[in-house]
Amino acid sequence: MPKPVMISVSGIRGIVGDGLTPELLVRYTAAAGTLYGPGKVMVGRDSRVTGEMVRGAVFSALMSVGCDPVDLGIVPTPTVQLATERHGAVGGIVITASHNPAEWNALKLLDRTGMFLDEAQGLEVKRIAESGAFAYKPWDRIGRASSRTDAVRDHIEAVLAIPFVDVERIRKRKFRVAFDSVNGAGGVILPDLLSAFGCEIAALNAEPHGRFSHTPEPLAQNLTGLSDFVRSTKSDVGFAVDPDVDRCAIVSEKGEFIGEEYTVTLASRFVLAKKKGTVVVNVSTTRAVDDVAAQAGASVVRTKVGEIHVAKKMKEIGAAVGGEGNGGVILPEVHLGRDAPVAVALTLQAMAESGKTVSGLREELPRYFMAKKKLEIGGADPDDILKKMGEKYASETCNWMDGLKIERPDSWIQIRKSNTEPIIRVMTEAKTAEEASRLADGFVREAEVFAGGRG
Repeated sequence: MPKPVMISVSGIRGIVGDGLTPELLVRYTAAAGTLYGPGKVMVGRDSRVTGEMVRGAVFSALMSVGCDPVDLGIVPTPTVQLATERHGAVGGIVITASHNPAEWNALKLLDRTGMFLDEAQGLEVKRIAESGAFAYKPWDRIGRASSRTDAVRDHIEAVLAIPFVDVERIRKRKFRVAFDSVNGAGGVILPDLLSAFGCEIAALNAEPHGRFSHTPEPLAQNLTGLSDFVRSTKSDVGFAVDPDVDRCAIVSEKGEFIGEEYTVTLASRFVLAKKKGTVVVNVSTTRAVDDVAAQAGASVVRTKVGEIHVAKKMKEIGAAVGGEGNGGVILPEVHLGRDAPVAVALTLQAMAESGKTVSGLREELPRYFMAKKKLEIGGADPDDILKKMGEKYASETCNWMDGLKIERPDSWIQIRKSNTEPIIRVMTEAKTAEEASRLADGFVREAEVFAGGRG
């Protein structure tokens, strides 16, 4: 029996050959094209083996509803976002399953500004797909396909043009930089970007062939190879990106994993030293961001989890910087989307400007520890579990923006339901790893009691 395809307001995602079929890809692409209307649609993909097959379905569907698909080739997600915004497109489609394993693929849908579709737009695509209300065109009005080969170059130029990044200053430092692009799209941009910064490059898993050399999510347990590589090559810093290059994790010159939460923390601290403004992050991002913002006399606004929520709020209030604690940095000077090359540039500039190592920069940041657990709840009602947890902790400071988040002076606990699986996620942060783990285990046990109806 085929596995279910995850369908949400941001697109569709599934295992190719086991649920994610050409028919489904055509249906949802035609729905997106119907929403977009006639005009150019930028299409890029990560390096997955199935990317070319999916691209064929996407192009056929877009042309059938009068859109003109523009093939950008194998490129990062933020490259597609930037191209969509800057070249007068009516929308964009990124063919990537992000950090999912190689057998997965997906469609990420962008509006004409290069931002992901919001909830209303996503629901309209879903309605069109389910109702079959496609705007199919007759033979003489179908769209025309074309391609561009300059999208990565344009992205690199946008990063080099960041006003508080001094390219010559970085070049003079002649950093030795290691990176691991897990055989994803990072291999088509990081070498040229780092060369532009005058870096000596030590590349790991750089060939973008889509057969990922390790579990692709840029977490500590997946990056032991990069840590060893940084030490063996005596590199000044290591960067790890996910297959579509919107998330960036940093490894110090000692081979120590800095933590994906600290990519946006380090970027926020650096940017706030250059300009005044607000930081926008999601509700699950480390409290360290609040601390560095307070030190700079700035404030933090939090949103629901999801890039579109952060990006829309940043646009609404004119934020200085933002992102998510999964290694995603958003800098409005480039575009309103998570961008690993931006994170790389800001980190190199911080190193060049301060004269400090990555370890030295990390030591200056507030130190928190996170624990992340999940509980399978079977047929139990996740909303009922959250309601009962909220009632139990009603006397504490509770935030219901995205699930239940209990705020304490030196820690917090967040309990969220999954939109795609019968599980409850528990995330905690505290001043010590032991306390974070203790809190997470305790709240998982409590949720388990409520799931069993014994609360």
